[in-house]
Amino acid sequence: MTGNRKHQIFLSGGMPRAGSAWFYHLTRDIFLASGGDDIRQIQKEYHLENVLTEVNQNITQFTPLRTLRILIPYFAGKSFTIKIHPSPSILGRALIKFNWMRTTYIYRDPRDALLSAYEYGRRVEKTGRENAFTYLDTIDKAIHFMHQYMGEWEAWMKIADPYIFRYEDLLNDFDQQVLRLSEFLEVDPELPQIKEAIDGNRTKDAAKKDGGHFSKGKIGRFRQVFTPEQINLCSKLFSPYLEKMGYEI
Repeated sequence: MTGNRKHQIFLSGGMPRAGSAWFYHLTRDIFLASGGDDIRQIQKEYHLENVLTEVNQNITQFTPLRTLRILIPYFAGKSFTIKIHPSPSILGRALIKFNWMRTTYIYRDPRDALLSAYEYGRRVEKTGRENAFTYLDTIDKAIHFMHQYMGEWEAWMKIADPYIFRYEDLLNDFDQQVLRLSEFLEVDPELPQIKEAIDGNRTKDAAKKDGGHFSKGKIGRFRQVFTPEQINLCSKLFSPYLEKMGYEI
């Protein structure tokens, strides 16, 4: 990171269950290796634990209070990374418009993503806890849940362009995707400390620790799990999007 570069907030957006935690850890670690400020320290110093989740620094949305809270370290000269799932609200988009914040977005075949959401919810439920996916007690519910995110996907395609990534590409062509991410962060991926950060996140297994929530992460697994009726429901609901996303119907 160049010393005279304008300080910014780097927002890592992602579809739920699309490797967004893995991609965020990769982004954060590369940024820190380039000399960026550590959001984990900023969380403590500015008491942002109730604004950003503890592990993945996730901001649920850019509400007036949350936006004000994260702007305090920004105006103090800090540059840092944060994560989000839904497309930014009006305030978040204003930060992007003013070039105070830049963003990436990662998505996945929604059929694999919804299967992952369903299975993750079931695992959490068995522990007696709850999360955003525990109410998805059938695959059909998960299908309708993920269908709601298709509008978010369309919004992100405009907001994050050209730094849009796919989970499948990250799995199959990691080095090329890292080059694109390095371009976004304006860092040299050949520097030894940045190479080390990249190698530490080279596989999806790296995201199983530190809040990554990874389990299987396989491509196209829905085809072995869904019933013909569920396949047809997915085709009905997702067909307007799948081809544009780069997937077969």
